[in-house]
Amino acid sequence: MDRTEESAEGAGPFTTRLTWHLSDGATAVWESRPARKRGLLTVRAVSESEPLSRSADSESVGRLRRLNTIASGAFTVGGGLFAAGAAVAQFGTGDATSAWIYFAGGLFFNTGGYASLLQAVNAPRRDSGIGALAAKRWRWWSYEPGRIDWLSTFLLFVGTLVFGINLLSSLLQGLSVQQENRLIWAPDLVGCILFLVSGHLALAEVCHGRPGIRPRDLGWWIVAVNQLGSVLFMGSALADFTRPATGSVLNIDIANWGTLTGALCFSVGGVLQSFERP
Repeated sequence: MDRTEESAEGAGPFTTRLTWHLSDGATAVWESRPARKRGLLTVRAVSESEPLSRSADSESVGRLRRLNTIASGAFTVGGGLFAAGAAVAQFGTGDATSAWIYFAGGLFFNTGGYASLLQAVNAPRRDSGIGALAAKRWRWWSYEPGRIDWLSTFLLFVGTLVFGINLLSSLLQGLSVQQENRLIWAPDLVGCILFLVSGHLALAEVCHGRPGIRPRDLGWWIVAVNQLGSVLFMGSALADFTRPATGSVLNIDIANWGTLTGALCFSVGGVLQSFERP
């Protein structure tokens, strides 16, 4: 069937929304996040005054629902464990206990990050001719840096792996100040930067390159809450630097409270994400 593309919107080189005419006169609108998260495409028929959401095939919907459940649950639990680890570090028995709690939380963040990447890899692709979304074969990996959703989730997943270096190093005993900064603080800082860039791309995706507040858009709330968590994580990382001259942390209270509140943001984002499903 013939179709004529009407407009493309996005951020920089990335396309986040496409609008085109179908041969029967209807208008179809593809948006990156709704297609990836909910398997939805919007179609306005000639005779209809209101647009209708057209779901992807049942195979795609089932994939997206399962991956969304894994990702949302993992970030909810992982955020809760990180908050608990920060609370133990601030009020509890010491660094050893909090380090193991952080490590457990990091495993959940790894799982949530990879599940989010799989959502992008296996998102249903648009069939422009008929105004529908169709499933592709299941893949465990792809390389698609030209897609903003893939790049955002890829950086998120890599960020969780870099945090893993930080968390593993935190379990080591007898490190010097230089080793702590190199093996614990530096990966923490790099992971925070990756989270911030990932969140910026996610905001650009949901806002189609135009920064703004969208209080009625659940996807915007999820991205905004997670980005706030990334900012708090960054503040925590900066405050956790150990001075080589004195061996003392810049500000341990800011480091712990930044981690605690940032982790709660990711936990809240995970709960909200459980409602963003097909």
